[in-house]
Amino acid sequence: MDRVHDEPSQCLDEASWAVRRLTTTAPVVGVVLGSGLGAFVDELAGPVMLPYREIPHMPQPGVRGHAGQLALGTVSSVPVACLQGRSHLYEGHTPDTVVFGVRLLASLGCRIVLLTNAAGGVGVDLVPGDLMLVVDHVNLTGQNPLVGLPGPPFIDMTDAYDPRLRESAHRAARDAGIALKEGVYAGMLGPSYETAAEVQMLASLGVHAVGMSTVLEAIALRQAGVAVGAVCAITNAAAGRDGAILDHAHVQRVADLVRDKLTRLLCGWIGVAADEPVARPGSTPA
Repeated sequence: MDRVHDEPSQCLDEASWAVRRLTTTAPVVGVVLGSGLGAFVDELAGPVMLPYREIPHMPQPGVRGHAGQLALGTVSSVPVACLQGRSHLYEGHTPDTVVFGVRLLASLGCRIVLLTNAAGGVGVDLVPGDLMLVVDHVNLTGQNPLVGLPGPPFIDMTDAYDPRLRESAHRAARDAGIALKEGVYAGMLGPSYETAAEVQMLASLGVHAVGMSTVLEAIALRQAGVAVGAVCAITNAAAGRDGAILDHAHVQRVADLVRDKLTRLLCGWIGVAADEPVARPGSTPA
């Protein structure tokens, strides 16, 4: 059985120790950079780049657009740790492995984590190039990273995406002159894209954007008492919508086009969010 599942606390301790041995940065804010969105690390002052292969137990992303590095530095004088790429269930990983990176961010001291992803637009008002702030999610992966863990598993997900972080995201967007929409995100298992019928179902459930990440990370972070914010880069219209192009290379091209806009949003969001007491107490993962 996967050692990360057998001994999650020991694995996290070993990974944290390895990171702390290589850098003195004590991050306050964590950022997870999704498909094609890794260029944000260029904004870090005094960066220290640690390939995942140098961090014990850290899973290696196997998808284009996920570089596989932990980047530490500062943004607007705020200490930040960025996961430049993530692993996914559809690569054959267990839920514990998928969320190992965000649990590492929590272990390193991040009290806020901002998740990003490339997503398909289900809502008719979302077009490629839009940014959508996640206000809630629907977990349709059939998986949960809390299954089998010792300790209280019954985590309140009412405000899974911290209301104060959402307010600070809108403030940062206004300051930067960026249009920021908001909506509900659905996490699917993948790796195949959704059918038109599935997208129609998602729309009937009140979903605005769909992707293959984020939801398990948000659950694990809430269990750890970390405040969560998330933003989707809408890279394509979902299946059955006008102009839908379902191709990973296209996703990466559109993600590259929104890079500057997302970077400006994240820089402003980090600066505003770090000054606010947003995190609530939660259970510490065993």
